[in-house]
Amino acid sequence: MLARKSIIPEEFGLPGLASRLPRKPVFRDRVNKARFIAKNGSCNLAHKNIREQGRFLQDVFTTLVDLKWRFTLVIFTTTFVSSWLLFAMSWWLVAFAHGDMDPERQNETHCVTDVKSFISAFLFSIEVQVTIGFGGRMITEHCPAAITVLILQNIVGLIINAVMLGCIFMKTAQSNRRAETLIFSRHAVIAVRSNRLCFMIRIGDLRKSMIIGATVRLQ
Repeated sequence: MLARKSIIPEEFGLPGLASRLPRKPVFRDRVNKARFIAKNGSCNLAHKNIREQGRFLQDVFTTLVDLKWRFTLVIFTTTFVSSWLLFAMSWWLVAFAHGDMDPERQNETHCVTDVKSFISAFLFSIEVQVTIGFGGRMITEHCPAAITVLILQNIVGLIINAVMLGCIFMKTAQSNRRAETLIFSRHAVIAVRSNRLCFMIRIGDLRKSMIIGATVRLQ
């Protein structure tokens, strides 16, 4: 059997009228996602779950430069104090092996004069590495082991000074510090230049010194 055809046209029926009714807009909650690039130009990236952290030890100098200032100062202080303590123990052992701490040997020659305890050995270690030389404690030529320790401490001290001072100089001379004296226009424009539409901004340098080989990248 065939369905009986209705007298009312289909566009005036209930389904047709319902389809013509204006629908209310559906408001969905906007998901607030974090910016990839902040408004000040910094990248909002966090390196997490890095499994190959041992690669940082392959380039120790760059790792020290990239550390924060508080960690750099802690490493700086710990390295110097550790080297002073290590060589203080060496000077104490040299004096102990030579018998300089024996109170009965007052008139005999010593490896290092006035080194009678670990505290005095620690003070002499600081004097040697920092080249202060107060004059009370001094090395003599009667002990080849003391001369060897003196040479080693001077070499190690020069290496520590070179590395630590180089790290501090690189941290203070990084290019991102120089970028803080560059200013940008608050508004950008799109205009025709050389027969094509170009996105243009203005950049100003607050310093008189020129930047050589500068490149600009927009994200």
